[in-house]
Amino acid sequence: MADVGGVNTYLEKTYPREIVHHDTVLSREGLTSFGPAVRAFVAGLMVLSGLILLAACANLGGLFAARAADRSREVALRLALGSSRRRILRGLLTEALLISLAGGAAGLLVSFMLLLRMSIWQPIPAVPLHLPVTPDATLYLVALGLALLSGLLFGIVPIRQILHANPYEIVKAGPSARIVRRLTIRDVLLIVQIAICAVLVTSSLVAVRGLLRSLHSKFGFDPHNTMTAGVDLTTAGYSAGKVPAMQRRMIEAMGTIPGVEAVGLVNGYPPLVYTAGNRADVYKEETRDLRPPNAAASPFRYEVSPGYFEAAATTLLAGRTFSWQDDKNAPAVAIVNRDFAGTMFGSVPSAVGRNYRLQDGTRVQVVGVVEDGKYMSLTEAQQPAMFLPFLQSPASAAYLVVRSKRDPQQLATAMRSKVRELDAGLPVDTQTWTQMLGVVLFPARVATMALGVLGLMGAMLSITGIFGMAAYSVSKRLRELGIRMALGAPRKEVLLAALGRPFKLLAIGSAAGLGLGLLATRVLAFIVYQATPRDPFVLAGVVVAMGLLGLLATWIPAQRALSVNPLILLRED
Repeated sequence: MADVGGVNTYLEKTYPREIVHHDTVLSREGLTSFGPAVRAFVAGLMVLSGLILLAACANLGGLFAARAADRSREVALRLALGSSRRRILRGLLTEALLISLAGGAAGLLVSFMLLLRMSIWQPIPAVPLHLPVTPDATLYLVALGLALLSGLLFGIVPIRQILHANPYEIVKAGPSARIVRRLTIRDVLLIVQIAICAVLVTSSLVAVRGLLRSLHSKFGFDPHNTMTAGVDLTTAGYSAGKVPAMQRRMIEAMGTIPGVEAVGLVNGYPPLVYTAGNRADVYKEETRDLRPPNAAASPFRYEVSPGYFEAAATTLLAGRTFSWQDDKNAPAVAIVNRDFAGTMFGSVPSAVGRNYRLQDGTRVQVVGVVEDGKYMSLTEAQQPAMFLPFLQSPASAAYLVVRSKRDPQQLATAMRSKVRELDAGLPVDTQTWTQMLGVVLFPARVATMALGVLGLMGAMLSITGIFGMAAYSVSKRLRELGIRMALGAPRKEVLLAALGRPFKLLAIGSAAGLGLGLLATRVLAFIVYQATPRDPFVLAGVVVAMGLLGLLATWIPAQRALSVNPLILLRED
């Protein structure tokens, strides 16, 4: 830390105009190198994974309780014939452990395959990311321990009803049993499980809606129907003096392709692509001390050609765009965005014709104002930006931006052909602007995919959990339902008596989960662009999704309740 501080102090003394030493922070590589929103999101995923495991235990516990209720007479007879309770419990726990070990083995197999896939996964083809995934013995031991623990958790749920079972009362009463109206631990666990599912469904819908908006939003430019061509003239042997002329020839050649609407060029990368958008300090026109502390703003800086704003579909709010006369022999000019105009000059109308200074003292006149945009991140706060004529700041590495509604593959082929006509040895990289946005869209896509998988798992758990509760309720009240039907009760009343309690728990859990989900999705707003829980589609989607889950889960128990034959049921007693 002291060495780093010393280097910064030396640089500040050597280059006082360019560098001002601020606080230095060192951090280790890993999760701490990401932003707080990403760390919070990963921590939230871990918590949700743990809650899903707990929900799965409660889920299977409810199914085991329902199964134990169906086998109550069998257990009573075994107890009456001399079987010990310990032996019966040992059999139930053995069954639970076998199920958990089988599920754990299947989960390990799937996870091993997924980890192998992740080790060779290239989420962004143009960026060589490598995710070293090396599971060790500790990981497998933890998985084994979780499998055994989960087996014990859901295996002990029916123990209480076995320990307190009275063989004489059960055999005398037949398959009927006293209905417990109070809220039990199993009910609470089911409510928690449904709430977890509702949180996941809410988060998934918010993330998906945000991602869809991200793909179809305008970020100060429109990446759709736009092809880019990366060209570095230095690698092809062009001297600095010949670069601008060759770049102009390429722009004119692209404009001759049939179906092309506009062509422009931007030095370096276009906005929102990789490390695009270097910042530069700017100063008020009257400022004479051009050191960083006196800067009025630090906007993003781009050098663009005439026609760029038309090709990028960036709206001009005031003034004019660049022309081919804005070269080194002309006065320095710039086009700024709305935020820059407001920060430096107070408003858009007052910005046109005004001047400001760059750090090297160059006096620049604002000739146009364009709409605000996104430059480094989809979730960034609005930032100032300035666009300078590329002829006044030439660079050999640049991207051509071609707007056309032609098929992207056909357009790319035509663009490469035009470049080869100009220089057969010039390398060119063509891809759509949307494809180049893969880096900035990567967090949103990963968040959406992760929440989608967890939401699917939560939905499956909720289906089985509600099914277990409904099956348990129907099993405990078969005789009552049979008597109701024998006395002429309508089907609606029978269904309400059989499934009213599961639907009440579904409503309570869904309402609680929806509220928690709306709070949790605030973290998503820092990762997924335009992710907002205040969306009628999200609210309606959660209600519809949870209702469909309830109907799907109670279908089989409802059919069983309606198919009760009172004569057969009473004959069994």
